[in-house]
Amino acid sequence: MRTAVRLALGAVFAGLLSAALPAAEKAATPKPPKGFTPLFNGKDLTGWQGNVDMQQRATKSPDELDKLKADRTKIAVAHWKVEDGVIRCDGKGGVSLQTEKDYGNFELYVDWKIEKKGDSGIYLRGQPQVQIWDSDNLAASLKADAGKGSGGLWNNPPGDNAKQPLKKADKPVGEWNTFHITMIGDEVTVELNGEVVVDKGKLPNFWSRGKPLPEKGPIELQFHGDPLWFKNISIKELP
Repeated sequence: MRTAVRLALGAVFAGLLSAALPAAEKAATPKPPKGFTPLFNGKDLTGWQGNVDMQQRATKSPDELDKLKADRTKIAVAHWKVEDGVIRCDGKGGVSLQTEKDYGNFELYVDWKIEKKGDSGIYLRGQPQVQIWDSDNLAASLKADAGKGSGGLWNNPPGDNAKQPLKKADKPVGEWNTFHITMIGDEVTVELNGEVVVDKGKLPNFWSRGKPLPEKGPIELQFHGDPLWFKNISIKELP
């Protein structure tokens, strides 16, 4: 009888404790779409590291790569922080954040937010990039991209039909946006806030021009000198 009472009281206490938790803490555990796996656990940067680019991976020794990864991760964790279930970059440090694991074909969801004049991107298989920026407030040298919006494969060659998005689908600066990115082979489809902005654009090998894309590589949140916010990052690996 006493055991039953203790169990009942314990259940009541647990319920009260759960109710008392701040909303941000309750929301910290991500709930990815069915069939997707979280890349960000909502609590810390487990599974992430400071970026090491594909050229460095191809040219440095294992010991050099280990040191470089350790050095860049030390910088990254000083400037990429988890706050209330969100990854926040303070816009300093000069280091991007990338997954420790490599991915080949996949679907990816990621929510992102920037400030006025903000700039970032999502690297796929270590290749730049699905563009994120405030295209309404660009430098004069980027006037060809002014007002076009985010989601284009911006590092593609001039004239490539995937370099700029098909339409502007960004929400106002300061609001959350959602990418749904599908990558199969070298073809990338990008949906921004439910609108297709790139339809099977071909992503070139940025680090080894003219060569095929690597079969796998990391996913990277690009540092570009601006405050950034990311959340709800999840992936489904495809054959």
